[in-house]
Amino acid sequence: MSSTELAATRHRLFSGAHLPLVLGVVGLVTLGAFENRAVGTALPTMVREFDALGSFGLANAAPNASYLVSLAVAGLWADRRGPIPALRTGAITFALAQLLVGTAQAMPMVVAGRLLSGLAEGLLDVALMVLVARALPPVLRPRMFSLFAAMWILPSVAGPVLTGLVTEQVGWRWVFLGALVLLVPSWFLLRPAMRLAAKAAAPERSTEEVAELEASRSRLPWAFAASVALFVLTWSGDQLEPHPVLAGLAIAVSLVVLGVAAVRVMPGGTFVARRGFPAVVAVRGLGGAAFAGAGAYLPLLLTLLHDFSPSRAGITLSITGVSWAFGSWLQGREHGLARVTVLRIGLALMTVGLTGTSLLAWADSLTWAGLIGWMIAGVGMGLSSSSLSVLTLDLSDANNSGRNSSAAQMAGTMSIATALAVSGALLAVKADAPGPWVFGTIITASAALALAGLFTSTRIQRSSTTQ
Repeated sequence: MSSTELAATRHRLFSGAHLPLVLGVVGLVTLGAFENRAVGTALPTMVREFDALGSFGLANAAPNASYLVSLAVAGLWADRRGPIPALRTGAITFALAQLLVGTAQAMPMVVAGRLLSGLAEGLLDVALMVLVARALPPVLRPRMFSLFAAMWILPSVAGPVLTGLVTEQVGWRWVFLGALVLLVPSWFLLRPAMRLAAKAAAPERSTEEVAELEASRSRLPWAFAASVALFVLTWSGDQLEPHPVLAGLAIAVSLVVLGVAAVRVMPGGTFVARRGFPAVVAVRGLGGAAFAGAGAYLPLLLTLLHDFSPSRAGITLSITGVSWAFGSWLQGREHGLARVTVLRIGLALMTVGLTGTSLLAWADSLTWAGLIGWMIAGVGMGLSSSSLSVLTLDLSDANNSGRNSSAAQMAGTMSIATALAVSGALLAVKADAPGPWVFGTIITASAALALAGLFTSTRIQRSSTTQ
């Protein structure tokens, strides 16, 4: 093979050299996506079987809380020891979580398993990002992240149906125990890339970098505080109707704690969008809150305002999965545009798309136009989300890629939780009969957040590595 052919092979994602890594990562991402979608389908059956309907919100909130602190630990761990220990621990924790839920004899075991699931997800997310950064050349990273998004299509479309069939035919336990079977081949496919990463020399650190790494340890208690606040925030939303005063107070306190913790754990300059990586983190938070803040309420909007059946209202989930994956696929193509430009195009599409989506609330006869708007927003989210992942690695090095990946994902998690808490409180005010103005306000505010993200993206530093 000539040197030109060898170079071309190295720049193909599905070449022999990269294929085991790609298949292993795809397996783990798909497995996590199926688990994420499966819980929503199986959990109602589980709480009824254990006669624990009151624990439904607790089981839903548990992984979000543990995920946040896991991200902080994983980022620091991956930078200190490389991605392999965090990846191995994440896989083991994921297996234990599925085993605990699959063999649960009472709801506390399910909640404990869900806590472990959140821990596993944080460890795996950050470790896989660092592994991709070390094992793949920069030119292949956009394609890899587009593949990440594509792996959510099948779980989003077929996951609920498949989970429902398994739950009805053989029992909900096999939804979780079956995941263990798929974990093994994914793990073995990753081993070649893991061996290469393990053999790589540890990066040399300057005195300043060592001090920064040690300083990151002092942020872990604040990450834990943010996790607790996120758990209380999510759980309190379910208590607004039966206990409005107590739940409202809990939400207010949680938002304050979450805000203080965010200032402590986010990179310096995030909240003023300082040029460079802090601006990337700020845009991640704004974009995530914009898209999730609107998408969470679309099925309910269609059901209440347009008389859609629950199955028809689920069309927004299918649109989300397909359009997001398509946008991510587009950003991974050879287009000759700077990475920051692709990000801005995505944020502009999100702004326009969410503005169009608001027609679902404001105009009874323009349902089709609102759904087209949501599709455009999904394409924009695919373009921007994957571009932000690429920029995170491009603006990082071997000493801080773990912490930077962790910070970007934590920003998204905390901003989404805050947006959902605020919009949930607005919805609770008119819980008996939410009118168009409630949903219209939520979606219009989401469009404003996307627009703020577009303006903030001008603060992201241009460099030769972001092409």
